[in-house]
Amino acid sequence: MSSSDPAATDGDLADHVAENRRHWDEMAHEWVAMGERAWARAEPSWGIWSVPEAELKLLPADMTGLEAIELGCGTAYVSAWMARRGARVTAIDNSDAQLATARLLADEHGIELTLWHGNAEEVPAPDESFDFAISEYGAAIWCDPEAWLREAHRLLRPGGRLVFLGNHPVVLACAPESGAAVGDRLVRPYFGMHTLDWRDAQVDPGGVNFCLPISGWMALFRQIGFGVDDLREPRAPEEASGVNFFVDAEWARRWPSELVWKVHKI
Repeated sequence: MSSSDPAATDGDLADHVAENRRHWDEMAHEWVAMGERAWARAEPSWGIWSVPEAELKLLPADMTGLEAIELGCGTAYVSAWMARRGARVTAIDNSDAQLATARLLADEHGIELTLWHGNAEEVPAPDESFDFAISEYGAAIWCDPEAWLREAHRLLRPGGRLVFLGNHPVVLACAPESGAAVGDRLVRPYFGMHTLDWRDAQVDPGGVNFCLPISGWMALFRQIGFGVDDLREPRAPEEASGVNFFVDAEWARRWPSELVWKVHKI
């Protein structure tokens, strides 16, 4: 079973929020099958290379009694994984079309989730409502880090943990503006990286992403009030081959395509 927030409306959205809502509502049907497969997994695996939870340890083994939130949940399979570990889970996503799939899968699997349609930069929940927050390619890349990290900090109780996985700044420094697969040349500045607008891309156009250099993430954590517990750079496994999204597996065994931050509220 699942529930949604009936009060969520488009309202007066920032440009990147409106574009990302349009983009994901339009392409949500392409992610139904992936969502179904992820919901059916007995154990989590993460990112574009499906790195096992046993290696990355993004979730507490026992989440019994924890209040958890997924920021930018898509089809909410991460929320399902947390619920199966005992958490009470709230999830928010910018795309109502994605949430439609999440609702269907929650009902199909008999898992209780609270699903809200809205922007993860502005979550309709009181301060210090949650013990644990997570984002896998949700708010982690589709929301402005200055906004969504401050919101995550507000939502967490003292000592509460935030874990998120998204694009590594190195892969984006090598990503052509056309949207083609990354190569072995730097094509955009690393320093000052922040907003990546893909609306005019020739390959898979649409959407606005965000990423910071490593030093930028660290500075923002300190400014907001997060302590860093770990930084991981998952590699493509040896058995992976071909291009996954815009990254070739061989490339991702030589250079970092993804990063995981584990932080806590000070």
